[in-house]
Amino acid sequence: MRLWRRAPRIFPRIIVGLGNPGRGYESTRHNLGYMVVDELGRRFGIERWKHKDSAHQAHDSMRNVVLVKPTSFMNLSGAPVRLISSWYHTPPDSMLVIADDIDLPFGKLRMRASGGHGGHNGLRSVIATIGEGFPRLRIGVGRPKYDAVDHVLTTFDTSERAALPGIIGASADAAQMWLDEGVDAAMRFANGPRAEEPS
Repeated sequence: MRLWRRAPRIFPRIIVGLGNPGRGYESTRHNLGYMVVDELGRRFGIERWKHKDSAHQAHDSMRNVVLVKPTSFMNLSGAPVRLISSWYHTPPDSMLVIADDIDLPFGKLRMRASGGHGGHNGLRSVIATIGEGFPRLRIGVGRPKYDAVDHVLTTFDTSERAALPGIIGASADAAQMWLDEGVDAAMRFANGPRAEEPS
């Protein structure tokens, strides 16, 4: 008698862009994660998004990746991330989270395979639900002299807006490199010098 083994489930990888929902937040520094995921969706030719589990999400079957923008507000991002990753059976090390970072100079990228939240409320919430073992791409927005909360919830100034397409493009490049070549290659790219990086 021949025994048949069930083929292993091929789970999708997940890319999460952190941000706050609503028109009032869409152009703020805190929504850089959303902006990068939107750019990835444009590159992948995604036209339809669904809203489920407190997140906008889209599955690109060609690349077997799910793009996610939690709509639960930044400090509650962990709940939808946990629900979606559980639904697809995607482990933390196969999920990239993209967020802004006030401790990095404006436009500077940092990719890590795992780590702490660094004071970021969105990362703090995700870590509370799935642990620290997920790659993350942080995009610098600079630390202001005044209150950091006010800073991340404000829009970019004129010079920053001019540099923003290049920063979002480089961040999307890093995310694609993570998909295609893995976290080590993505870290070499994101953490090294880039021509488009603001001086």
